[in-house]
This record gives sequence, structure tokens and C-alpha cells, in this order.
Amino acid sequence: MPLQIDVGHASLTGPRERNEDFCGVATPEGLELENKGAMAAVADGIGGHKGGREAAEYTVRGLLSDYFATPDTWAIPRAIETVTTALNRWVIAEGSRNAELSGMATTLSVLVLRGRRYVTAHIGDSRIYRVREGHLQLLTVDHTWEHPELNNVLSRAIGLDPRVLMDFADGELALNDRFLLLSDGVWGILPDALMAEILLDHPEPQAAAAALTSLALAQGGHDNATAVVVDVLALPAASLRDSLESAASLPLPHRLKVGHEIDGLMVEEILHDARETLLYRVSNPRNGQQLVLKTLQATMQDDPGAIAALLMEEWRARRVVSPFFPQVVPNEERSCLYYLMTWHAGATLQARLDSGQHFPAAEAVRLGIALLKAIAALHRLDIVHRDIKTDNIHLGQDGVLRVLDLGVAISLAERQADDPIGQAGTPSYMAPDLFESPQPQPGHDLYAAGVTLYHLLTRKYPYGEIEPFQTPKFGEPTHPTRWRPEIPGWLENILLKAVAREAKNRFETAEEFVLALERGANRPLAAPSRQPLVQRNPLKFWKGVAALSLVLNLILLLKLLG
Repeated sequence: MPLQIDVGHASLTGPRERNEDFCGVATPEGLELENKGAMAAVADGIGGHKGGREAAEYTVRGLLSDYFATPDTWAIPRAIETVTTALNRWVIAEGSRNAELSGMATTLSVLVLRGRRYVTAHIGDSRIYRVREGHLQLLTVDHTWEHPELNNVLSRAIGLDPRVLMDFADGELALNDRFLLLSDGVWGILPDALMAEILLDHPEPQAAAAALTSLALAQGGHDNATAVVVDVLALPAASLRDSLESAASLPLPHRLKVGHEIDGLMVEEILHDARETLLYRVSNPRNGQQLVLKTLQATMQDDPGAIAALLMEEWRARRVVSPFFPQVVPNEERSCLYYLMTWHAGATLQARLDSGQHFPAAEAVRLGIALLKAIAALHRLDIVHRDIKTDNIHLGQDGVLRVLDLGVAISLAERQADDPIGQAGTPSYMAPDLFESPQPQPGHDLYAAGVTLYHLLTRKYPYGEIEPFQTPKFGEPTHPTRWRPEIPGWLENILLKAVAREAKNRFETAEEFVLALERGANRPLAAPSRQPLVQRNPLKFWKGVAALSLVLNLILLLKLLG
């Protein structure tokens, strides 16, 4: 069952000639409700009748429109912050351009209900309340100056400052929760006890919103009065997203052989046979299209964790719409648990190395730029791949590089603090800091990309090959020119920066890495400075100090004896 809510709203003009408040609600259905949630927002404009109304209406309309256009993999706060930052710039620019709108700004209070959680975003002095089991609780803090003479003056609002500093909070939903979004024309007139009584007397959200605003004006309110009331009628299942839940109940296919058929697809080749997963190349006889079918080994049927991981892998892969990745092919009539991707003739970079193919520096740079652009596409979606390596980079016969296997990828926005992290990747491609703290970071993909290019050129690893379960010690990376003297110095500097032992010395973003490769010899990076021995190898340094001290003491002793 999906999330079900009921919404009521009312906005009344007070003694003023124009209502500067604006409210809006978006209640999508299906996958959009599941992925983005339902949103309600209230804004109270300031800066004069025209300017205040313009700021409030534009901000709410823009947020309700653009929030749903952000990637599904983004966390709700990031999506709201990205959109409101752009809206804030527009409000400031419009106020600067038009004298009639000078000083225009607005408060903004936003509620998003998604799955079994809620998120609040807030700036200014409009408010969000929650009613649970009859108790009215304020969820936001007013952004006004603390000085007694300025307690009605906003310290934060959309349009007041080039930097938007919103408050975010979240929590678990409960059945029959009721949320209120109110302008100060309501909460500034009606005490909490009276609001709680009105809500108790009006179980329907629309009636409650109308009663709150009407009573606020009847009680002598001189401001506009706006209220949005949201009731939680039903909650979705606590496990997977609804769109995945039905698939989770599907059986795993039995082990397939070449020539077998599944849902009208013919198996042509077994591409990969691992401990948990299976990949087949299949064809659709109706149109001749060749596809990749990914599923789990039949022995994983009773492993809900593995099933959930495969479903979430499909969910992530559907959202990575990029030429640098195989694309998921919808198949709504599947009888078993699997998903389909586009198939591309070619081979992985590791397979090409194993076959003896040699990669010149210029070709490695071209592939590196494509790889970093693929990683950048993932990071924009808040996804960390976590297993970038030559085995997972495919070079098609069409010349296009594609990144494979999101099996251990993590959507940072989807993670909870106590979620298991799982396998972090392949040891020789793992950043040194991953051996101390396994917390996934986008920078770890950039390090792995550096190792990938290093290995592509040299068939070696910058710190030597690292075996599973080994606890390596990292000194200085071996310069790639030791293995390939013809590698240009500017490219060597880029590779050494990418695989630096300390994270602070590496590239910060994929875009920075790409820029360094594109500039090449025209604007080369400086060679990385060699660290002092005490930092590279403290044990060796102090052994040297001890040996030197011993020699000096012996010399002094001999002089004293002589």
C-alpha cells in the first residue's frame, strides 16, 4: 500500500489590500510519490505588497515544480537546497532590477512526506507543527532577531542574503499524524491550546484549515492568514519501495543454459558466473535485440538481503541515464527475479590487457577522460560506485567506454547511519584511507580511477598488488615511468596526484581530474612534493635517528677514552 494523505488549505487576506502569503501542495502518484514524496509549502512575503507576493508565489511555485525534476537519488535536503538556492538568486536579482520590488523576500516552510518518514525545511517565521496523539508540537524555530525591539524582524529569509541557510529536520511518520504549516498571521494570533482545540473539533483537513484562518482574522488579526493541514491516512510497507516489493516476491530463475528460454528471451551465452550473481546474454526473437540478463544464483532464493540488493541495484541503474553506462531495459512482464540491460559488443579493459593489447599514453588519456565523465555522472546522482577497476570498464566495438556493475554501489542519499556498508571494492584499487575507515566517499572512486589508468599503462599498481584481507602499509607510490619510461611527465604527475596516499593531496572532484587530463602538457600539474622520511616511514626514520645517535655516542666515548 502506498502512502496516503489528505490535505486542506486556506489563505485569507486580512485588512491589507493584497495577500502576500502563498501556499501550495503537490501530491504525485505512483513512482513519483514513492521516489520524491508529497510536498506542502507555505511562504509569507515581505518587502511591500507587490514584492512580497511576487517573492512568496515564485518561491513556492518554483519549488513545487523544480523539486520533482531533481534526481531521484538525491537526498531530500540536497534537492530542496539546490532548488531554493536558485530561487534565492532570482529573488535577489529581481529586487535589484526593479525598484518597485526592492527588498522583496519571503519566508518558506516546507514539508515532504516520503515513505515512512517526513522532512521539514524552513527559513523565516512561518511555522510547521505536528499533532500526534492529541499533542501539538512545534517542529521549527523562528528566524528573528533576539533583541526585544527587533523580535518581529527576520534574520533569515529567501531573498535576504546571497547564501540560503535553511533548517532541515526529519523523523518517522506515524499513522494519523497531522501536520500544520502556518503563516504568522495564524500562529501569532491563536495560542497553541486554541489551535489544538480547533483541530480536535475539525477532523477534516479542509475544515480545519478554514477554521484556523477564519478564527485568526476574527480574533483581530491584521495580517494575512494561511494554513495547510496534512493528515497521514496510510503508510507504505517498512521494507522496500512499493515498486520493488512485488518483484521481491518473484522466484529466482533456475540455472539457465545456452538455448534455454525465459519470458520469450533466448539465452545465447553465459557472460559471468559468480558466487552470488549470474549474467547471461539473451536475445529477443521478436526484434533481434541482444540484452544482458542479470540475476542471482538459485541458491540465494532464501537470502532477503541479496534479493534486496539486486532490486536496489536495478533501481539505481534505472536512474543512471548516460551513454557511459549500460541502460536498463524495462520488462514489466517478467516471471522471475532479474533485470535486463543493453548489451554492447566489445571487451573490458582487463580482458584487453590479458589478450596483450598495448595502450599508448594518448589512448589512456582519452579513456581516462571518458571514465571520469562517467564517474562525474554518478556523483551528480549522489552514487558512489566503489569498485572502479579495469575489470568493470568496458570498451565497446563502437569505441564507447562504459562503466559496468553497480552491485556494490551506494546511494549516499539512501543510506542511514546504521546501514551495513558491505564490501568496499577490490583491494589493489582501494584508497589507503578505506583500510582505516570504510565510510564511502566520492573521492574513493577518483582514487580507483587513478589506479585504473596507472594499471592500464603499466600493468602494475602504484603501491603493489594488495591481496584480500591483507593490511597494507603505504609509503610513496612507484612512479609509472619506472615501468614505462616514455610516459610524459605531465601525465605521470596527474597519476601520482590521483593515487596520493593522503586524501588531501588527491583530486577533489571528477571534473578537476578531467580538466587536468584535458589540459595535458599545455598546463601541466607540478610534480608532487616528496614527503619527509618521518611521514613516509616513521619507523625507518626513528631507526635512523637511533643509529645516528648510537654512532655519535660511540665517537664521543672514544674521544673521552682517548
